[in-house]
Amino acid sequence: MTFYGTSFGLTNCVNKRGDKMKNLITLIAAVILLLQITGCGVNEPEYVIDNVAPAPPTGVNVLNGDNRVDLYWNENRESDLAGYNIYYSDDYDGKYYIIGSSASCSFVDYDAVNGEKYFYAITAYDYNGNESDLSIDVVYSTARPEDFNVAIFDYRQFPNNSGYSFALESVVAYDSIDADFFFENYQGTFYLDVYSDTDIQDMGPTNDIYDIPFAPTSGWSPTKDAIAKVGHTYVIWTWNNHYAKIRISQITSERVVFDWAYQLVEGERQLKPSGTPGVRKPLQKECKR
Repeated sequence: MTFYGTSFGLTNCVNKRGDKMKNLITLIAAVILLLQITGCGVNEPEYVIDNVAPAPPTGVNVLNGDNRVDLYWNENRESDLAGYNIYYSDDYDGKYYIIGSSASCSFVDYDAVNGEKYFYAITAYDYNGNESDLSIDVVYSTARPEDFNVAIFDYRQFPNNSGYSFALESVVAYDSIDADFFFENYQGTFYLDVYSDTDIQDMGPTNDIYDIPFAPTSGWSPTKDAIAKVGHTYVIWTWNNHYAKIRISQITSERVVFDWAYQLVEGERQLKPSGTPGVRKPLQKECKR
């Protein structure tokens, strides 16, 4: 009896200790789980919603081409900048339509049509899709025809191939009703000549035909001619109120070689007196110095 009673008492003591140990383990596990859950909350990264758009691009400029318009602008400095959208409109205050995007500060509108005026604006956007307002620069362009390495000849030696017509985009006789200017070699001095209803101005040395973006408003030659020099660009104000420019690349005693560009849109009236007749008057048949 004593043996069995002693055995029962030991077993009961062991069971009580086992229960306490299980309770302790359960408590420790619960504390660890609580710390893990709390720790996840502390270490969870904080997310910030970016709804700030980049600044509108500045310094937008255009360069007219032949059925194309080149655009370029200043680079935005935002760290999250993703690119730019390019818009156009038929009117500065009209509705603008997107025509393309660019990751750099330039874009070429290959869909521009010669003689059509387009207004352009640029926006900047970031990686979160935030887009700036339209650029505020008043930027417009009118694509125009151009040509390179055209040659005309001294009118005294080759009268039928000495003039050029921008409207026809063709070499003509110096005394043709379509001639806008012609070439002259006068005792070793070379001239570009225009008639009395046309104006010409030497704009000085240039790198290429694109260096002169706009026609001047004054400074036209009173003698209706300009000394021809290699590397110079000349602006011509035609009899029917259009503007053209030529850049000379080569001169010999017989001929001049040049690049040209011609604006199809009639010039502003305040730059050319109104009332220009629709039919050109007969030209003087000889050039006298």
